[in-house]
Amino acid sequence: MTPHIAAIVNPRSGGGRTGRAWRVIAAALEKELGPVRAHFTGTPATPHFLPAAELTRRALKDGAQLVIAVGGDGTLNETVNGFFENGLPINPDAHLAILNAGTGGDFRRTFDLPEDAEGCIARIANGTTRRIDIGRLTFVAEDGRETERYFDNIASFGLSGETVRAVNRATWQKALGGNFTFAWATLATALRHKTRPVRITTDTGFDETLNIGLGAVANGRYFGSGLKMAPDAEPDDGLFDLVVMRDLTFMDLLTGSGSMKEGTHIAGDKVSHTRAKWVMATPMGAAPVLLDVDGEGPGRLPARFEIVPQALTLRC
Repeated sequence: MTPHIAAIVNPRSGGGRTGRAWRVIAAALEKELGPVRAHFTGTPATPHFLPAAELTRRALKDGAQLVIAVGGDGTLNETVNGFFENGLPINPDAHLAILNAGTGGDFRRTFDLPEDAEGCIARIANGTTRRIDIGRLTFVAEDGRETERYFDNIASFGLSGETVRAVNRATWQKALGGNFTFAWATLATALRHKTRPVRITTDTGFDETLNIGLGAVANGRYFGSGLKMAPDAEPDDGLFDLVVMRDLTFMDLLTGSGSMKEGTHIAGDKVSHTRAKWVMATPMGAAPVLLDVDGEGPGRLPARFEIVPQALTLRC
């Protein structure tokens, strides 16, 4: 094993912009950091196979001390999963870094990381680190099998689970940028969205069945390309911020009290907010309640969300 820097690259992220710009990105990385071994994802992820996670595991076993996720939030999520094997970290001393090149780029916002590649590289080279928490999620995959994966930012359900599927199916919309794509998908989905009864329980004694429009189990603050879903979340406090929007209607999204962009929705009459180390969400009806996990749609409820404190070292 030779200590080295690895880049896990999703060339399809950002509508293919990452692949087209990789030579320029690679030159900038090597100028600031020295030699970098690039590993490219070749196939899309499935609920049971995460290409970037497999590449990350191999890189860490080969001696990578710094792993850079080059892509969007989905690529970052897969890379985070690759830091673990059989529930244990492969190399507890290795660092993770974010080089934003995707549609949303939400996790970086919690740390005020730059949107552009050049700015991200400068922050990585600066070497400042922060030990962060990670979420562990057990859920039902699209094929009905119970599945486990990690998440770094926000795992949510309800309207967001339907919206992220529309985002990932989008074509021409992505050419207009992440903000437009998510706004278009949210409004298009909300027109036909129906709230579902979900029982939510936590380690702190919270136990309620609510008519869920959107429920978010948050480690980071932002999702949906800049929506400040959990404005008070801290990714190193050992707790999730659980934010639930109940009885949500299309008009609530347009005219509801408070702004999700600014995070002021948290004080709304239809919003509940609490903190917990674990959350269990169980649908009480026959209709599926879909998940959004760091911008991907791998399955549905029931699901259990558990915090893994101080699990990763992030260059930020």
